[in-house]
Parts: sequence; structure tokens; C-alpha cells
Amino acid sequence: MTSTVTYLGELRTEATHLYSGTKIITDAPLDNQGKAEAFSPTDLCATSLASCAMTLMGISARNHALDMTGAHAEVTKIMAADPRRIAKVVIRFVMPQNDYTETQKQILEKAARTCPVSFSLAEGVEQAMEFVW
Repeated sequence: MTSTVTYLGELRTEATHLYSGTKIITDAPLDNQGKAEAFSPTDLCATSLASCAMTLMGISARNHALDMTGAHAEVTKIMAADPRRIAKVVIRFVMPQNDYTETQKQILEKAARTCPVSFSLAEGVEQAMEFVW
């Protein structure tokens, strides 16, 4: 088992990662009867794509002796209706100024685009990744 999720009431859940004990609270968004006081489940899905991509980039950076400390990702989730779903995730990766070569940039961008979360999302979810070097 990976985690447990407990419904706390008021459209809020608490997920517990069993190995570490780390907890994540989710809340329904304002546009779906929630209070938006925490990540919504779909926010986590979109954010997971960015986190997964950065993790794979970090692995590639380590394997190629590159430093990408300080890189960050700006995530925008766009919803659709009928049925309610994530239609598009836009991620803007802002990389530290490290004078990457074109080859190094290609290696890191390929790593981001081939993360497991990216391959796990439905084909109908558009994934737009931009890299700011």
C-alpha cells in the first residue's frame, strides 16, 4: 500500500504517505463547492506533473554533472466541463543561469517530457511545457 486517504468532512481529505508519514490536505475548489483552503485533487495532479518532470530533470542533471539547484516550475491547470476534467496543464520551467549548452538543454527537456506522470495522464490532457533558460 502506498497511502491512505481519509475524508474529513466539508469536502476535505487528508492523504498520508505510509512510508514517511507525510500528510497532504486537499480541499474542493471554489468553483466546485469548496473553500479552496488547500490544493484540490486536480491541483495535485497538475502539480505532480511538474514535480515528476523536475525530478527526472534532476536525475539527468546528476548523471551529467549539471547543477539545476534553484530551478522552479510555474503550473497552470485549465479545467473543462461535461465531464469536469483537466483539459490542459501549462508548466513554465525557469532554470538557473548556468550557461547550459544546447545539448544539455535538450537532455533536460527530454527528461521532463518523459516523466511517468506525463505518460500516465489521459491522451486528452494537453501538456504544454516551456523552458526559460
